Parts: sequence; structure tokens; C-alpha cells
Amino acid sequence: MRSARKSSLRWSNWNLLLLVPLLMLITPWFNADEPRVLGLPFFYWYQFAFVPVGVLCVGLVYVKTKDRPAAVHGKPDRLGVDDLDEGAN
Repeated sequence: MRSARKSSLRWSNWNLLLLVPLLMLITPWFNADEPRVLGLPFFYWYQFAFVPVGVLCVGLVYVKTKDRPAAVHGKPDRLGVDDLDEGAN
């Protein structure tokens, strides 16, 4: 039981990397003109720098978690037919 709990903790550590690209959305942190790089204000080159950082984080999480099952197998679903077809009228 202890090893299963440890593996689920390892999952959440990799998934925390998915929060890094969201830092780009907090614009007050980087809403500035200086320093400039190649004539671009800080606001723009910071956003451009986050594109490869975000791709790297998402790719790393994908590679590290792709071999692990996303669902629990071997246990029956508790939903009935009526619950699954709830949206169709």
C-alpha cells in the first residue's frame, strides 16, 4: 500500500510542471519596458522566452507520464446507463 501512495505522489510532482507556463499569465510581474533585448521591451521578449519554456515543460510531463495508465483497470464502473445518457433528451 505504501508503494502505491508513493507512486501517486511522484505523478503529482511531474504534473506540477504544467503550472510553469501559467506564470506567463500573471502580467503585472513583467509589465515593464526595461531591460530591452534586441530593441524589444521586456514585456514582449519575456513572453517570447516563455514559449519554449512552456513547450519544454509540457513535453517533459508527457514523456515522464505517458507509460502510466490514466485510469484504474479491473474495477467495475458505478454509473448506470441512465447516468451515462443524462445529457441526451
